[in-house]
Amino acid sequence: MNESFWTGTSGTTRYPALDVRSTADVAVIGGGLAGLWTAWELAQAGRRVAVIEAGRVGAASTGNTTGKASALQSLNFSAIARAAGRQAARQYGQAQMLAVERVAEVTAALAVDCDLERRAAYVYVTRDQALPELRDELAAAVASGVPAVFREEIDLPFPVAGALRLEGQIQFHPRKLLLALAQDLVRRGSAVYEDSRVVAVDDGEPCVVVTGAGASVTAEHLVIATGYPISSTPALRRALRPRRELVLAGPVPAERAPEGMYITLEDSVRSVRTAPLAPGRRLLIVAGEKFEPGAGGIGGRFAALAGWAAARMGLEEVTHRWSAQDYETGDRVPLIGRAAGSPEQAHTWIATGFGGWGLTNAVVAGRLIAAGIAGGGLPEWAEAFSPGRLEDAGSDGGAEAGSGRSVVRHRIEPDERAAVAAIQPGEGAVVDIGGEHCAAYRDASGILHLVSAVCSHLGGTVGFNDVEKTWECPCHGSRFAPDGAVLQGPAVRPLAPVATHLGVAAH
Repeated sequence: MNESFWTGTSGTTRYPALDVRSTADVAVIGGGLAGLWTAWELAQAGRRVAVIEAGRVGAASTGNTTGKASALQSLNFSAIARAAGRQAARQYGQAQMLAVERVAEVTAALAVDCDLERRAAYVYVTRDQALPELRDELAAAVASGVPAVFREEIDLPFPVAGALRLEGQIQFHPRKLLLALAQDLVRRGSAVYEDSRVVAVDDGEPCVVVTGAGASVTAEHLVIATGYPISSTPALRRALRPRRELVLAGPVPAERAPEGMYITLEDSVRSVRTAPLAPGRRLLIVAGEKFEPGAGGIGGRFAALAGWAAARMGLEEVTHRWSAQDYETGDRVPLIGRAAGSPEQAHTWIATGFGGWGLTNAVVAGRLIAAGIAGGGLPEWAEAFSPGRLEDAGSDGGAEAGSGRSVVRHRIEPDERAAVAAIQPGEGAVVDIGGEHCAAYRDASGILHLVSAVCSHLGGTVGFNDVEKTWECPCHGSRFAPDGAVLQGPAVRPLAPVATHLGVAAH
C-alpha cells in the first residue's frame, strides 16, 4: 500500500552501477525528471552525457509526484511578484507555459504511452474571505502571461467561493515518460548509471564526480539535479527549505470523477486529479498535508487526508499512498543555472527549489541548462531562475548549516532505561543516552536499533517518520533507514553508531 501508483505501474530498470573511471562531455547527478530531461536535451544537442543516480531511475521525487504539468500553480504568481518583482513573475510565467507545451511535444516525438491528457487546471477557495487573495493571483497570473480566468462554479462535488481556471494543461504518468527519456538517452550513446551514490565532486576544470564505490566520471560540465545539491554555498543552504507532502489514491466510478486538476491552500493544501485506471473507473489522486521532514505524526496526517478525500470526494477505498519531498525558495522561484560561488564553479550547473512544481520546472531546467552549456545564449526568461541572485540578496531566512535545528520532541523519562522501554515495536524516538541524542527504533520483532540522532550532513537533529519508518532531518531533508543507512541526500554518510551501556542492540 505504501507505494506510489506511478512506480507500481511502470517498468523496472536495470541500468548498471558505475564501477570504472569514465569520461563524458557532461556528468549529470540525479536520475529524476530534472536530471534526465536535462541530459536528454543535451544529447539532442550532440553531447555525450553520463547520468548518475543513487538509487533507481525515477524512484524518488519524480515517481512520487501527482503527475501534473500546469502553469497555474496555486498562488505562486502573486507571491513571486511580491518577493522577486513583476519581471521575475513574467519570466517565470513564460517558462512555465513553454514547459507545458514541451512536455506534449517530446511525448509525441518519442511516441510515449504515458496516459497524457489535456485538462483544465483550477485554483479554488471555499471561503468568501479568501476571494481577494484569489483575485490578486488572477491579476498577477494574467500580467505574467498566463491566461487564467475567474469562475464562480467548478465541477467539484462541493461548493466553492470562486476559482481560477487555465485551459489546456497536462496530466500524465510521470515515470513512464521518464523511463522513455532514459531509454532514448542510451540509444543515442549516452549512459545511465543506477545504484551509484555520489559522495564527492570536484567542480574544477575538468569536473570530477566520485561515487561511494570509488568509481568516477570526468567531464567538461557538471549538472547537479538532485533535490539538495551535494555542492552548496552558505547562501544556497540558507535559501532552500525542505518540505514533504502526502499523496493517496483509490478508484472511483468514471461518471463521478472530476474532469480537471484542482488545488487549494486551504486545509493544509489539497490537490486533486484523476488518472485512467480501468473501464468505467478512474483513479482519484489526492495530495496535501505539507510538513517539514522529521515533524512526525505521519499516520495522523494520512488519516486526515483520507478523511477529507472520503468526505469531500467520496473516496471509499485507498489503494495507494506515498509521500514526496521537494525544496522551496523564499521567493518561490527555483534555482536553475550556473552555480553561484567561486570562479572554479564556472562549469557547474544546478537545478533545485522547484517548490512542488517539478514537472514543469524540470523541463525549464533542461531547456535552460542545455542552452547554457551549448554556448548559444540563455533563454530570455532565464534571469529569474539564476542562482546568482542568492549571493546578491543574502539570507532569506532558510535553515543554515550546523544549526542543529530540530522539530522533534525527546522522550522525557525518569531514566535512560525507561525512555528506551517506552518505545514500542514499530516506533522510533529520539532519546538521550549518556548525554548523547540517539535515534532509537524498535522493529517488529522487538529488537532495538540505536544510532546517533545527529544528521551526518550538517548536524541537525533527525525525527521519526512513523509510516515509512525513516529518520528525517528538518534542516536539509536527508533521510535515513532505521539502521542509519542513507536513503536520500544531501547526506552521503550514514548516521553514526553509538556506544551504549543499556544492554540493547546498537548499530
